[in-house]
Amino acid sequence: MLDQTPEQGALFSQPSIGSDESVGYRGPTACSAAGITYRQLDYWARTGLVVPSVRSAAGSGSQRLYSFKDILVLKVVKRLLDTGVSLQNIRLAVEALRERGVADLAQMTLLSDGTTVYECTSSEEVVDLLRGGQGVFGIAVSGALRELAGSLATLPSERTDGAVQTSPASDELSQRRQRRSESA
Repeated sequence: MLDQTPEQGALFSQPSIGSDESVGYRGPTACSAAGITYRQLDYWARTGLVVPSVRSAAGSGSQRLYSFKDILVLKVVKRLLDTGVSLQNIRLAVEALRERGVADLAQMTLLSDGTTVYECTSSEEVVDLLRGGQGVFGIAVSGALRELAGSLATLPSERTDGAVQTSPASDELSQRRQRRSESA
């Protein structure tokens, strides 16, 4: 006999966040969304910690374009730095993050004891780490992903063909400024 138990489905489908690889964000936008300074962004790009995957700088005056995933990794790096993890250990964590897709990252929790960064994809792995009795802190990447999606929705993006996309103006003053700049 077949199981006739109804299955609960999702009311709204999960948006495909960061799936358009032809859309990127300029450095200042990436900094704003990730909560870092432009100096940090530039240093991390020059040293290869987090490099822009949409378009790298190609000489004076060119603009780097960071993907959604790049900015998510920037945000995670910032949080790890804020908790005292060494840049050397962060580099190891970033290498592991680069290999994952956005959907994989959304299922991940990073835990650290201040020295080592651990990747946990299940509650059992989290419990195993906590059983050791050492204090750890966690970064739920899914929370950072949702936060980032919300902040990027209000910031300008750029397509690889050069077209700038701006979010719809949310208030009357922004709408007036937008109309004035379009008519000029």
